[in-house]
Amino acid sequence: MNKKPELLAPAGDAERLAMALHYGADAVYLAGRQFGMRAAAGNFDPEGLKEVCKLAHEKGAAVHLTCNTLPREDELKNLPAFLEQAQDAGVDALIIADLGVMDAAARYAPKLSRHVSTQLGVINSATANVLHGMGADRVVLARETPMKDIFEIRAKTPPELEIEAFVHGAMCVSFSGRCLLSNYLTGRDANRGACAQPCRWKYYLVEEKRPGEYFEITEDKGTYILNSRDMCMIEHIPELINAGVTSFKIEGRMKSAYYAAAVTNAYRHAIDYAVANEPLPQVWADEVNKISHRPYCTGFYYGDPGQHYAEASYFSDADVCAVVEECDEEGFAWLSQRNRFCSGDVLELLTNDAEPVEFTAGAMTNEAGEAISSTPHAMMKFKMKLPRQCGRLSILRRMKK
Repeated sequence: MNKKPELLAPAGDAERLAMALHYGADAVYLAGRQFGMRAAAGNFDPEGLKEVCKLAHEKGAAVHLTCNTLPREDELKNLPAFLEQAQDAGVDALIIADLGVMDAAARYAPKLSRHVSTQLGVINSATANVLHGMGADRVVLARETPMKDIFEIRAKTPPELEIEAFVHGAMCVSFSGRCLLSNYLTGRDANRGACAQPCRWKYYLVEEKRPGEYFEITEDKGTYILNSRDMCMIEHIPELINAGVTSFKIEGRMKSAYYAAAVTNAYRHAIDYAVANEPLPQVWADEVNKISHRPYCTGFYYGDPGQHYAEASYFSDADVCAVVEECDEEGFAWLSQRNRFCSGDVLELLTNDAEPVEFTAGAMTNEAGEAISSTPHAMMKFKMKLPRQCGRLSILRRMKK
C-alpha cells in the first residue's frame, strides 16, 4: 500500500467545518467572499478565515481555499489583496482554475501551495506536467478520468506533483462542471458558483403550433433527460490508493453539517482500513446510505456511469434528530434538536470513535428541568441519557422504516 492519502472534506460554513474536522478530515476546502465556485455557501470573511485556519491547524488539518472562478477583467484589481489576505490568514493551499490567477498566486501568495481545480479539466499526464512546470503543486483530476488513466498519469508525472480525485458526491452532466445551461435559462452562471441545476429539472415537449400544451417525454426512461447519479467510491479506496491518488475529495460545500460529518466519518474509516490492508466492515459502507443522496455509481472510474432518468429528488436511510452539545461520564447529554422525535423511538448514536450504536430514546427534560415525552417542532435544547458517554458533535439519528 502506498503512502496514506489525505482525506479532504467540504466546509461550507463554520458548523460544517467543525463537523468535518471532528469526524476525521485531514484537510478542508472552503471559500472566501470572492473568487469561489459556491456563491451560495456560507463562506468566510477575512477575519473568519483566520479563525478557520487557527482551528484547523490546532487539529493538525490543512485549509485549502477555493479561488477557482475565472475572474473577469474588472475583478482582477481585487485579486492581489485577496491572495495576500489568504496567505496572512494562514491558508495552506489555493485551488485555482485560471492561469492568470496561477501566476498572480506565485507573486502575491508565494508561501501557499497551488492546486489546479477540476474546473480546468486535467485528464492526462501531458497537461499535468505542463501545469507542474508552471508552478502547480497538485492537480485535481476531472471527474471524467478513468481509473486506468490515473495509474498512467501517476507513472508519467513527477512524484512531487500531488494528485487529487473526487471520491464522493454530486456529479455534473457537463464536463467537469463547465456548463452554460443555468446561465441560459436563469441568468445564474454555473461557472461563477451560482448554478440553478436545471439538469435536474423535469422537462416536457412543446410543439411550436400548440403553445401552452405540454407533452410528457415518457417512453420507458422518463423526462429527466439531463439528470446524473451521485458518485460513491467508498468500496474502491484500495485501488485509488494504489493508483497514486494523494488526496480523496468529498464533494458538498452546499450540503448539510450532518452530511459533512457522516460522509467524512465513513471515508475516514475506509482509508484507515485500506492502509492497514484490512477489509472494510459493512457498517462503514452502509453509512453513505444514511445521508441524503441520489442513486450511487462509481462515476467514470470504470466506464460510462450512465444517466439516471428517474426523478431527481434525494433520499436517505436516516433522519438527524439531534446533536450533542455536552455529555457527562454517565452518558447524560445536553442535545440540540434538529428534528422532532419521542421517548420510545429507536435511535442511533453516531460518534467519531466507535461504530454507530442503536438504542431506545428514554426520558427527556427541557432546559427548565421539566419532563417532556417528545421534542416540540421548534428547535430546542434538552437532556437525555445516551447509551454511553460521548463527545460534543456526536449525532443522534432515526432510521427510516
